[in-house]
Amino acid sequence: MTDIRLNGISKVYPSPAGPVKAVDGVTLHIDSGEFFFLLGPSGCGKTTLLRIIAGLVEPTSGRVAFGDKDVTALSVEERRTAMVFQNYALWPHMTVRQNVEFGPKMQRKGADERRRLAMENLELVQMTGFERRKPGQLSGGQQQRVALARALAAQGQCLLLDEPLSNLDARLRLHMRHELRQLVKSAGATAIYVTHDQKEALSMADRIAVMNAGRIVQIGPPQELYNHPATRFVADFLGEANFIEGKASAGEIAGAAGGSAIATPAGPVKIARNFPVDADVTVCVRPERLTITPLGAAPDGARARDGDEAFRFVASVASCMYLGEIRQYTCRLGDGTLWRVSQLAGAWEGPAQGAEVTLSASMADISAW
Repeated sequence: MTDIRLNGISKVYPSPAGPVKAVDGVTLHIDSGEFFFLLGPSGCGKTTLLRIIAGLVEPTSGRVAFGDKDVTALSVEERRTAMVFQNYALWPHMTVRQNVEFGPKMQRKGADERRRLAMENLELVQMTGFERRKPGQLSGGQQQRVALARALAAQGQCLLLDEPLSNLDARLRLHMRHELRQLVKSAGATAIYVTHDQKEALSMADRIAVMNAGRIVQIGPPQELYNHPATRFVADFLGEANFIEGKASAGEIAGAAGGSAIATPAGPVKIARNFPVDADVTVCVRPERLTITPLGAAPDGARARDGDEAFRFVASVASCMYLGEIRQYTCRLGDGTLWRVSQLAGAWEGPAQGAEVTLSASMADISAW
């Protein structure tokens, strides 16, 4: 178990149209024992960065360090990283135990030690009793556990996971999120997990680095990134978000924390940040942070505390979708902007299509840039 430091990592690939930067100047520190996620859309450079850490790809510039040791020039074997791939990459001709023993065997450990490591890690992933089966005799979830046991048995300095749940069906993927986090944390491994699935990252990570176009645009714990996105890209990529453009007006919000009033086409918005007068501002609020009430009705006191209400927008319900545990409304603001509103689905069916409503939210639930 070790911490991992990246300093100015870049990777440039040649192309007929000119050089392409897959990774662009990434500097990052991952703590020992941390379950760290690289999250971003396809082509953002997250898998390339993971492969640079593993030693499978040589960076064009920058340094990789495990603890105090510079490993930039070391081979995969010398770095002693362990990877779990998207397709698991199990040897089909080997039994489960032989697959798990593969890493220790390559490290020239004796037969007794290999068997001990294999059985310990198969027990950890709850796959004892399957030692003599071949991968083709296992379900997708079972193969995923064997792949993880094989990686853990290799006793690498860090565990690297490249979208290991993407080939599982939705129900099993949901179950494996909690199980995989528990396994990684119980093993005490420093782990880096690549995914484009926001729910995976939010539910499993200690910290997340959101990547776009080869760069890291924000790093932090899941709750911080979701509640306080640093950019519109992060807000839009990490869950659903509603946006409206506006300008900072001359009015300042009273109070010790200060704040700004933003004039938008749908009405004024009070935010906790200070912006220069006439600055262009994008206002953002999550669908579940909005309160929807019939026009003229008092807002829910639990949602909007006295003096903390950011806005009250008049809107009309364009559509409503019942999703079991929630209802999601699409509402049209006065300027024609469509916003989504998510509310727990109770006995009350909520406003009908075409009904006029008021949308409100707390200042604490507003992001703005």
